[in-house]
Amino acid sequence: MAAALRIGIAGLGTVGAATIRILAQAANELAARAGRPVAVVAVSARSRGRDRGVDLAPYRWHDDPVALARDPEVDLVVELMGGAEGAAKSMIEAALALGKPVVTANKALLASHGPALAALAERNGTGIAFEAAAAGGIPVIKALREALVGNTIRRVSGILNGTCNYILSRMEAEGLDFAACLKAAQALGYAEADPTFDIEGFDTAHKLALLTALAFGTEVDGDAVYVEGISNVTPLDLRMAEELGFRIKLLGVAERTAQGIEQRVHPTMVARTSQLAGVMGVTNAVAIDADPVGTITLVGPGAGGGATASAVVGDIVDIARGNRVPTFGRPSGELEKPVRAPMQRHEGGYYIRLQVMDRPGAAAIIATRMAERGISLESILQKGARGGTAASVPVILITYATTELLIRNAVAAIAEDGVLDGAPQVIRIER
Repeated sequence: MAAALRIGIAGLGTVGAATIRILAQAANELAARAGRPVAVVAVSARSRGRDRGVDLAPYRWHDDPVALARDPEVDLVVELMGGAEGAAKSMIEAALALGKPVVTANKALLASHGPALAALAERNGTGIAFEAAAAGGIPVIKALREALVGNTIRRVSGILNGTCNYILSRMEAEGLDFAACLKAAQALGYAEADPTFDIEGFDTAHKLALLTALAFGTEVDGDAVYVEGISNVTPLDLRMAEELGFRIKLLGVAERTAQGIEQRVHPTMVARTSQLAGVMGVTNAVAIDADPVGTITLVGPGAGGGATASAVVGDIVDIARGNRVPTFGRPSGELEKPVRAPMQRHEGGYYIRLQVMDRPGAAAIIATRMAERGISLESILQKGARGGTAASVPVILITYATTELLIRNAVAAIAEDGVLDGAPQVIRIER
């Protein structure tokens, strides 16, 4: 059997500890599958004394993760610290400069610096593996980078954040408002004390940027992702979605259009008969539309120590076997500069909820502003419940396919007419 692959792990939180546990408990099985032993020899974290539920005594301790990367007894560096800058970036750069492969779960760093790090890896004859950076235990990176190379990808869409999916699932099932469900998610450890990164869509956007690069052969372009979160979704929106045959999900969507590559993250109404609509709780799902394979949907746990560590260990074994592919599926010099499709050009159906002043002529004003912009309405529903700060009623509009720009212009014009009581709600419909 070949010599052992010696591993250094920086970051010993939930995922790091779970990775060490898997590597120790399954050592014999992993060695058989990899054709060589894989063994942790060094670790690094902020605190040496913290109890992590694993025995760290057998491993060399490095206070400085860059020193771990430069340790001559370490062949493979695993970065599980997180953060787009600072120690994580410095450690990965140090490892790649020495020709050492890197395994990481750091979506934020790759979304910000992926192309530069991929080029550095290639110059030094090594690579970066990052299955754990998107959708946790779902092997979507391998699917896009390796299994589907014979296909032309048309579209990638998915539920990429378990926190948001949990909140929306509970809001729908129990009729609770957003704040109550967020508090429950925090109590269960599904949401951080500061949940902004998750609930405002930024976590999903980073993951989507990575999937876009793999799907379409482009440079990672995190700044091109249009982002909306779920904090403005109300129980009424969820009830209306159910009445209309939809379910609301926070989706990340990347697709090639006539205008370029469109990348967007936002609450979306999806048909209740679709596979994505049936994904509830903290579960993630990714749908890939490709030619010739058609549409495939991958569903599984998107977070948690075990699921994410499973993806990390899978990458480690790939490297131990000698498998190496370019970081983003093709040499970095051959990645295309992405042409960004402006969100204003997005076409589709829309759900619009307006809190309308209960006075004569208000409905006519709304219909006129929509007609002026050529927006056809599939249905108009007026709900009896009162709300807002004055006598007003919710009015729900469902449009046929139109553009984002026309919808925004129409809603702005209606607001200027003074018939609204509160901010409008606009949710895109994926049929």
